[in-house]
Amino acid sequence: MRILILNWRDLTHPRAGGAELVTMEHAKGWVRAGHRVTWLTGWYGGPKEEIVDGVHIVRRAGSLTIYLYAMVYLLINGRLFDVIVDEAHGFPFFSPLFTKTPVVLFIHEIAGEIWDYMFPFPKNVIGKILESWYFKLYKACYVWTDAPSTIDELVERGIPRKHCVAIPCPIIADKRLLVPSSSFLEKHKQSRTSNQQPRTKNQQPTYIFVSRVVRMKGVEEVIKAFSFICREESKSKLWIVGGGEDVYVKELKTMISEYGIEKSVEWFGIVTEAKKYELMARAHLLLHASVKEGWGLVVLEAASVGTPAVVYNVSGLRDIVKHNKTGIVLQTNSPQEMAREAMVLLKNNYKYTLYQQNGKKWVDGLRWDDVIKKSLDLFKKAT
Repeated sequence: MRILILNWRDLTHPRAGGAELVTMEHAKGWVRAGHRVTWLTGWYGGPKEEIVDGVHIVRRAGSLTIYLYAMVYLLINGRLFDVIVDEAHGFPFFSPLFTKTPVVLFIHEIAGEIWDYMFPFPKNVIGKILESWYFKLYKACYVWTDAPSTIDELVERGIPRKHCVAIPCPIIADKRLLVPSSSFLEKHKQSRTSNQQPRTKNQQPTYIFVSRVVRMKGVEEVIKAFSFICREESKSKLWIVGGGEDVYVKELKTMISEYGIEKSVEWFGIVTEAKKYELMARAHLLLHASVKEGWGLVVLEAASVGTPAVVYNVSGLRDIVKHNKTGIVLQTNSPQEMAREAMVLLKNNYKYTLYQQNGKKWVDGLRWDDVIKKSLDLFKKAT
């Protein structure tokens, strides 16, 4: 099968994130299964073409002009492929207008209110209107997403439920990084290999935020929640892991100072994968207050090293956290509720240990071979 991926960014782009990691993992799996995969994307420095793990990456135009380039590319080359994976970040590539080749729309999340966080008026309103309109083009196509709850949103926008497929994905990590804390290993009587040194949970109650530091990821909500925690537990710590624009980071640091918690908050910025997993293993709870997520891989990553999560009740997060089994999905999305639930959970050793154990089982039950087979089965249906 000849597969074409359309995505305005690939893993070399500075704004690449979990969506691109997931797409690349699928693409590598398709190659291993004997298929030919081309990824057409915008150019952001580096080579215009290269082969990465068997995937042919073609970089042309820019982040916006790639949409115009893709239209011409599809008109000329669309017939050379058996299926086109039209990946939507805000907007898709409107592939059905330019080719008769079967199209699968791959959408990680419906932006919706995210437009309000990304753009000022009137661009945010225009974005919402166009987003609600473009789904009409894909009514006859299969639509692939990560989280089951996103299917309900797709149906609300006119996509037939029978055309919607949710394929939850596993974590993407070197298994040598997945070393839980020593307390987790002891509680669950798990052994470790000789080269694995267990990590110790931090001495003080420690909460961690891991994401791009942008407004839509809810970092302000997490900081507010932590300020409430500090009123009750003054020795608590908050670790913020991830990079962001200097201006926004400065705003957040000012906010932290105004709350009087600057000595309790530690910024790590962008770290290596090894460091990220080390910090997650040493923290007690992951706090995630995103406006919306496609899937929220970081929650699975934290669970893989024995750290449960307390998350806002939004699409993606409500799917990846099994409420009262692997973590807490808040019934009310507020910093006060997040703080309260987090503190209650850390005081309940039985529940905390149970969530650790269930989280690890949930992670271990998701396998890339199974997931790649599902996406290939979807392509066969589409063609």
